[in-house]
Amino acid sequence: MAEKLTAVKGMNDILPPESARWEALETAVREVMRLHAYRNIRTPIVEPTALFVRGLGEVTDIVEKEMYSFEDRLNGEQLTLRPESTAGVVRAVVEHNLLYEGGKRLYYMGPMFRHERPQRGRYRQFHQIGAEALGFGGAELDAELILLASALWKAIDLQDVRLELNSLGQPPERMQHRAALIHYFEQNATQLDEDAKRRLHTNPLRILDSKNPAMKALNDAAPQLLDFLGEESLAHFNKVRAILDANGVAYSINPRLVRGMDYYNLTVFEFITERLGSQGTVCGGGRYDYLIGEIGGKPAPAVGWALGVERVLELLKEQGNASPEVTPDAYAVISDADALPLVTPVLQSLRQMGVSVQMHSPADSSGGMGSMKSQFKKADASGASYALIFGADELAQQQVTIKALRDGTGAQRTESLLKTAEWGHSLQSSF
Repeated sequence: MAEKLTAVKGMNDILPPESARWEALETAVREVMRLHAYRNIRTPIVEPTALFVRGLGEVTDIVEKEMYSFEDRLNGEQLTLRPESTAGVVRAVVEHNLLYEGGKRLYYMGPMFRHERPQRGRYRQFHQIGAEALGFGGAELDAELILLASALWKAIDLQDVRLELNSLGQPPERMQHRAALIHYFEQNATQLDEDAKRRLHTNPLRILDSKNPAMKALNDAAPQLLDFLGEESLAHFNKVRAILDANGVAYSINPRLVRGMDYYNLTVFEFITERLGSQGTVCGGGRYDYLIGEIGGKPAPAVGWALGVERVLELLKEQGNASPEVTPDAYAVISDADALPLVTPVLQSLRQMGVSVQMHSPADSSGGMGSMKSQFKKADASGASYALIFGADELAQQQVTIKALRDGTGAQRTESLLKTAEWGHSLQSSF
């Protein structure tokens, strides 16, 4: 017997019935995006490594430690499995000149890849859903993205998430803050861990994003970027807050919130939960007005967010949301395989009317359909509301018996195969 192969560690299969949760979330996302006039974009899973080095920043955990990068054996090109999607969306917008006629509101869904230690809600292949508004510079778009996420939480009944806000200001303001940070951390050099020491003079803002508990007190006492913001940056931040206040969206200001990528400026935000242990960030994003220019496009403002699908679904399960049931409307019980040329057109007609029909198929290759008794057991186990019985007597008269399986009555009636359209629509309307 050949060796049994298994999935790569941290890259998981999504099987029924769990996949129904994914489908339900994706359906809700598409509707919320439609209501906010966001359109779908799909980008490649593999991108040039330089895209992420340039876009995310060389001195970030993602680029330094987590990316799946490799050399194309055919042409030597340096490639990377995407660790996030914003850089790829921006690359696509630049490459195809999508902002030529004005700003675009876009959303995406798909797998991302980071080489991390697998743990609850954090995997090496994980999935994100994101929204990006490109070509818009106003604070109202920052607020719109947050309202969009809040609308999604309501649509899927996600509870126990709180919103944290901060502003990273503009580059000159960050440079002043950077100098103050370096001076502060140099004065406390003995308390720095190895990551902090390495980043002190390359990217001290990243020190504030440390997940090391031993660094928390030191980081809490560090100079705050909000104290270095000028009038325009503060006005932008206050406008975002005013719109959120007007819409009843609760939030707290977290001056240590910096996010994990270097491309952010002005507003940054995260939706956080306490119910998933250390993996508390459910959704995060912010404004990135300089990324389009850094990737080679004509400079244009942008703002967006991404949510972790696995974390959202884990939180929904944690709060007790029932898993959607995916069952057929009807189960076809067929006495004789020779009748399939007569039966299958009827089943196809029902499906075209919107009736979900599962046809009995035996596990063996004998060519028979199995006993009627065994088929009825399968029909009951399928969860179908009705059994469509194509027995010998029915087929001889070109009829089908429709038997209720779930209403406790077991009521049944006989219909003509020549009038499928009539009883099929009646059946469809009962669901």
